[in-house]
Amino acid sequence: MAKKITQMKKLIIAAGTGFLGQVLVNHFKNKFEEIVILTRRNSKTVDGIKYVNWNARTFSGWEKELENATVLINLAGKSVDCRYTQKNKKAILLSRIESTKILNKAVLNCKNPPKHWLNSSTATIYRFSLDKQMDEADGEIGNDFSINVALSWEKAFFKTETPKTLKTALRTSIVLGKNGGAFIPLKTLAKFGFGGRQGKGNQFVSWIHEEDFANAVDFIIEKEITGVVNVVSPKPIRNNDFMEKLRKAVGFSFGIPLNNFLLEIGSFFIRTETELVLKSRNVIPKRLLEKGFEFKFGEIEGTFKNLIK
Repeated sequence: MAKKITQMKKLIIAAGTGFLGQVLVNHFKNKFEEIVILTRRNSKTVDGIKYVNWNARTFSGWEKELENATVLINLAGKSVDCRYTQKNKKAILLSRIESTKILNKAVLNCKNPPKHWLNSSTATIYRFSLDKQMDEADGEIGNDFSINVALSWEKAFFKTETPKTLKTALRTSIVLGKNGGAFIPLKTLAKFGFGGRQGKGNQFVSWIHEEDFANAVDFIIEKEITGVVNVVSPKPIRNNDFMEKLRKAVGFSFGIPLNNFLLEIGSFFIRTETELVLKSRNVIPKRLLEKGFEFKFGEIEGTFKNLIK
């Protein structure tokens, strides 16, 4: 009797060398037999992980890696942690649209395309909200630069039909992790006495622990959840409370509040935008909860405790 050959499980992460990419690699490294990272850096293999060069705009051979892949995760897009100059705005938009469009073409060209494609999106797609929690069904979309980027991004993703490939847009909030993302500068601010409220402090922060982020992505793949999914913790918290609990976690009782004027000055010098801390993201993970996903870090106190220890 011929031995049954099990299909090789292959994960591809486009733009997987950054903070979130490494969170996912660490989570999935023992769950997939093969992991391929599409990167702007040189092609190489390190610790069993294959890095393949791409420019996120055109075919150059990387597209062959998509054949027989189980899962494709696209994290490509210029960081929004920059000044919103016209040049940067254009790069923020095009880096998301172009990478998504070329991946759509690559998926359609495959004989055996990836079974499931998860594409980055953002919880910033919802309007500034102090009054209403935004879920996937009833969330209200706003109208500003960041929101319009998110809308264009999701449109580029979904408008091309891929009959053999499931599609999910990950509307992710601030991912709090030990080795990257927003947590490191926030922790530094708190340690130096600048951990007071930012702006009025009544704006909501939607956040998620890095471990829950990876577990949620795993859960979405396992349950084959398609469409849009809010990848956020169940409990948005007001900025004032968020910063107070962060100060407590780092052991610094005092925190100078940063009003809008001071934030504008500070953001200019560190080349970023105040929107990143002043927008009220009041977003909840309705679909994940309905499907039975359980958060390991549902409370901000436990999250800070875990990340600081």
